[in-house]
Amino acid sequence: MKKLLLVIAAILGLAVVAAAQPRAIGVRAGYGAELSYQHTLGGNNFGEIDLGWNSGAFSAGLAYDFSVAPVGPLNFYVGPQVQIAFVNGGGVGVGAGAQLGLEYCFDFPLQLSLDWKPTFYFVPATAFGWSSIALGIRYLF
Repeated sequence: MKKLLLVIAAILGLAVVAAAQPRAIGVRAGYGAELSYQHTLGGNNFGEIDLGWNSGAFSAGLAYDFSVAPVGPLNFYVGPQVQIAFVNGGGVGVGAGAQLGLEYCFDFPLQLSLDWKPTFYFVPATAFGWSSIALGIRYLF
């Protein structure tokens, strides 16, 4: 229960920081589908919140990404992420991992990204999720 409250507090904390900063909203599609929101957190770093549905589970993820090699409109990023999943039948899964990605921002308000979120789940049992590669399409505002 404490871990769930920590994840919810982190998501709410990111929402509080989200005042008057560049941001993007859209979808990530891969193994499942997710609504995705990105928010600049200073410099080239950004936070990302994803709400998704896949394999009969609703999931929420929070990532803090560091821009490693921005070159014009192209950006490579990496950072830690946490994930919580609510499975049909009442199960809850909690995990942590990384997000690695490449994004391209066009001259008009559109961003395309390809990223991977390998995740180590430690609740309810240990497991490794490696299949979360997704294509993101976001509107910049």
